[in-house]
Amino acid sequence: MSREIDIVRSVADLRARVRYWRDQGLAVALVPTMGALHRGHLSLIAEGLERADRVIASVFVNPTQFGPEEDFSRYPRREAEDAALLGGAGCHLLFAPRVSEMYPAGFATTVHVAGLSEGLCGAVRPGHFDGVATVVAKLLLQVRPDVALFGEKDYQQLAVIRRLVRDLDLAIEVVGCPIWREEEGLALSSRNAYLTPEQRAIAPALFRILDTTAQALTQGGEVSPLLAQAIRDLLAAGFDSVDYCEVRDAETLAPLDRPTRPARLLAAARLGTTRLIDNVAVGALS
Repeated sequence: MSREIDIVRSVADLRARVRYWRDQGLAVALVPTMGALHRGHLSLIAEGLERADRVIASVFVNPTQFGPEEDFSRYPRREAEDAALLGGAGCHLLFAPRVSEMYPAGFATTVHVAGLSEGLCGAVRPGHFDGVATVVAKLLLQVRPDVALFGEKDYQQLAVIRRLVRDLDLAIEVVGCPIWREEEGLALSSRNAYLTPEQRAIAPALFRILDTTAQALTQGGEVSPLLAQAIRDLLAAGFDSVDYCEVRDAETLAPLDRPTRPARLLAAARLGTTRLIDNVAVGALS
């Protein structure tokens, strides 16, 4: 149901709205985002509406998860468009805090999830997952939702958040939702807007190569040669560099020499200054 969405900017106003819903016995879902919304984000809203009576989306470009040479200053910000999309999707409330609301003067706490934050994107973006874990912990404690929904495209992030919620005994169900893709397979991402037309034509090769590699792994192919070939194929397709292409345990993200349990094939590759990530499931071998 389309609606004109309410926007709150302070934690006090956010909590007042949640308290009002709780007093009515309503269940609450939270969809944290950094804005520049697309169909993938809206699918999280739809899933939230299936699981709860009220859905809150947050839009906050979190400075603590960006490195000094990354794209914080130019990350797309379009609150009016995002608010219209959220209202059209049936979202009930938009929490759009300022940086000073989330990180007031004197803020001195960082949340670190050991193990899961290292390797993969954590190796290339030091401190990134500390920023993610800190802001998500704050959002979860500010809202205390029954369920929080995240996309599986940022699979390492999802694993970090699941561990955070488990370790801190937060009574919140964390739901990972499937990746939404363009017709040719490119995973939807706010950063796709950075791609030139020429890069946009190359980008879908990331999913095609991962999908082909995952099928070969599921059929018993050797991990190391297949990963090496995938990297060669990505470079041959036009990617400028590959940060990683690895098979990891689907829950713990531990490296796997052989996918004898549910696994994930994850990769990050660069087109110019744009870094694309993607992942696909790998079936367990008997």
